[in-house]
Amino acid sequence: MESETAKTTLTMTSLRKESRLRTAATLFRKDWQLYSLLILPIIYLIIFKYGPMIGNVIAFRRFVPGGSIFGETWVGLRYFKMFIEDPTFWRVFGNTLMLGGLALLFTFPVPIIFALMLNEVKSKRFKKFVQTASYLPHFLSIVIVAGMILQLTAVNGSINGLVAFFTGDNIPFMQRAEWFRTIYITSEVWQGMGWGAILYLAALTTIDDSLYEAARIDGANRWKQTIHVTIPGILPTIVTLLILNMGNFLAVGFEKILLLYNPLIYETSDVISTYLYRVGLESSNFSYATAIGLFESLIGLILVFSVNAISRRLTQRSLW
Repeated sequence: MESETAKTTLTMTSLRKESRLRTAATLFRKDWQLYSLLILPIIYLIIFKYGPMIGNVIAFRRFVPGGSIFGETWVGLRYFKMFIEDPTFWRVFGNTLMLGGLALLFTFPVPIIFALMLNEVKSKRFKKFVQTASYLPHFLSIVIVAGMILQLTAVNGSINGLVAFFTGDNIPFMQRAEWFRTIYITSEVWQGMGWGAILYLAALTTIDDSLYEAARIDGANRWKQTIHVTIPGILPTIVTLLILNMGNFLAVGFEKILLLYNPLIYETSDVISTYLYRVGLESSNFSYATAIGLFESLIGLILVFSVNAISRRLTQRSLW
């Protein structure tokens, strides 16, 4: 009896798989023109994203410039032991965690709050003006943004002009390590707030107006409507972006930090990406830099899977 039940289950499973395959084949034949648009993006991913991953093998092999691109001799975990025993690495790792945590704490919720505030604006003209003005910093080059920051925080800059007016003293912001995190996070919020709100504004348009009407009938004010209708309506978007952001938790802005930092503020500004730049490109220690980069990528992968599992357990929403 049990064997017959097992055979029936296997048969039904195979039939369902065949049905799904036939459905997929039918959809592909019907819309093959649309699927063909995926060819170039897939080629791009293979060449520039997945192909270079083969180079991670030099994290376990000694790479000699001018020799084989896959290294000369097998050294095992030698380079991993090197950075684990390197106090400089743990300093930059701590800085990366701090900047990544602060960026997630401030730059992730600010676009949500900004989108919710724009959603409450009644004047369409004013709303469009604010949206346009908030988007513009995202399109500025990192070089321009870094130059603006350096000019504003210079000893004779605009910010020090205000500081000197009230206190009589100038503050060398970019020569003091304790100020770097505040300056960096503030610039990240300013540059990404408007652009990050786009997806949330799009998600807000999908919320059924009848839900707001029902909430008003029940006596809910605007604040309660936001809590019980608006936020649950954009929660899937919030969860998805949070999971994706966790993958880049350790990949804090390399270009901006490289343009802003200097040896006087390495204590708080030096992160894994800038340390890799100095070790890999300036010192030509490519195997050691690859080992650190691989370690960073593995942590990012673990964070994505962990946050996805936590989200699935707590909110029943996840990427997979």
